[in-house]
Amino acid sequence: MSRLCKKKKGKMLAGVCNGIAEHLEIDVSLIRMGWILFILLGGSGILAYIIAAIIIPSEEKLMK
Repeated sequence: MSRLCKKKKGKMLAGVCNGIAEHLEIDVSLIRMGWILFILLGGSGILAYIIAAIIIPSEEKLMK
C-alpha cells in the first residue's frame, strides 16, 4: 500500500478521494460515490471532507 496523501494528479476538489483510492488500491469512482452518499445521508460528509482535506498531507509535502 502507498502512503495516504492528497494527490494532485486527477483531483477534482482537494485530491482527498484520489489519495484515499490510491491508498486502498480501489477505483476513485467508488470513493467519490461513497462521499456523495455520506453527504446525502446527513450532511456530515461535507465536514468530514473538509477535515480530511486539512489533515491529510499533500504529496508535495511528503516529497520534501
